[in-house]
Amino acid sequence: MPDLTSELRRICGDDRVVTHPQALRTYESDGLLQYRAVPRIAVLPDDAEEVRRIVTACRDAGVPWVARGAGSGLSGGALPVEEGVLIVLTRLRRILEVDLLDQRVVVEPGVTNLAVSHAVAPTHFFPPDPSSQIVCSIGGNVAENSGGAHCFKYGFTTNYVTGLQLVLADGEVVDVGGKELDVPGYDLVGAFVGSEGTLGVATRITLRVVPRPEATRTLVAFFDHTSEAGQAVSDIVGAGLVPGALEIMDRLSIEAAEGAVHAGYPNDAGAALIVELDGARAECDAAFGDVVSICERNGAAGVRIAEDEAERELIWRARKAAFAAMGRLSPNYYVQDGVIPRTRLPEVLERIDALSREHRLRVANVFHAGDGNLHPLVCYDAAVPGEPERAEELAGLIVAACVEAGGSITGEHGVGVDKKRYMPQMFGEGDLEAFQRLRCAFDPAGLANPGKVMPTPRLCGEVPGPYRQHPLEAAGVAERF
Repeated sequence: MPDLTSELRRICGDDRVVTHPQALRTYESDGLLQYRAVPRIAVLPDDAEEVRRIVTACRDAGVPWVARGAGSGLSGGALPVEEGVLIVLTRLRRILEVDLLDQRVVVEPGVTNLAVSHAVAPTHFFPPDPSSQIVCSIGGNVAENSGGAHCFKYGFTTNYVTGLQLVLADGEVVDVGGKELDVPGYDLVGAFVGSEGTLGVATRITLRVVPRPEATRTLVAFFDHTSEAGQAVSDIVGAGLVPGALEIMDRLSIEAAEGAVHAGYPNDAGAALIVELDGARAECDAAFGDVVSICERNGAAGVRIAEDEAERELIWRARKAAFAAMGRLSPNYYVQDGVIPRTRLPEVLERIDALSREHRLRVANVFHAGDGNLHPLVCYDAAVPGEPERAEELAGLIVAACVEAGGSITGEHGVGVDKKRYMPQMFGEGDLEAFQRLRCAFDPAGLANPGKVMPTPRLCGEVPGPYRQHPLEAAGVAERF
């Protein structure tokens, strides 16, 4: 790849092209550490024009590439291709426009999620708020269609992206959408959001922001068991209430988070339910009493109400620390992400408990209870022979349990490398073929983030009949399995 390396250095300069093997290990995985691959080259462009030139150079050389943001993803979506180029977008972190009158913000993909809300404060905010919002970037949020604690009421990233500037896999730059909420014609913005970097790379993103609510009321209720907390969630929604957030943590996740942030959660609680109401002050005040009553009726051992913003932040700090804090209880953990109908929560949690006992591994449960988005964390020790394999098997069985309950293999973390094997559990062959046709329309050479999402190589240009070696197989950048 010497000619390509020289071209990338002409585009970005020597200091922003990484080729040393040890330096490249910085990029060998995203937040899901179970998968690792070292790219041949990592390149750090400064602007959209450099991205275009890099992608064009890769096209000319026939070399695959992967776009990467902050690397906080949890599905292996930003896993490099070993013989490919990694395009690291962290330097594209400019907020290009703030238009509060029209409730729009235009950003580059490296801007962090939380920076968008800071840019429009104090009058507006950006609702999708993953737990990693301090570090995760908007480009990654768009790629994975990220959600967060407030997605029950406000929706996911796809509900807040109105326009995109894209560099397609052949180097062409296109603009789709705009500042309008609904542009006539095919919804190409909707097709790109959640496509996990397989259709191109976004270099400019137009976001919708919303006015900050007049009032916010937050509480955390403690229960003996997650089933009681889950029933309280069903009763809250059944009563016609629409909280901004409904989050549950189980005993193990409470223990980990409390050890990290000391938020005052009781370690003997079987479950914590965080409920946040927002909106007009009168509406919040009227509904808040109903929420407290529902929690108490379902056996809450205690209800803690945030009396000020500092206490509210402390309540949320425990929830947002849960993933990272698991390192206090386990040397390693495998993060899963599945969705179930809210009414099936008790039985699926019981199934996870049974699987945990069968595999002799602890599982901590943290989830967006309002929309049934589970985040089981399978704890294991990679130094113990057989435990990593048991953890991976257990994680897969949890995904299967979600699908069997009428749910989904992922809610917000994406498919990536980790879950592509489960796609046939959710989709028929016709569905997968439609996905592939769309992907090939954007990237017929299969150079953009290859090996992700689809359960087999499904190379563009494949035709029915006897096996024929595809050019990417001959080049050693794809394999059939």
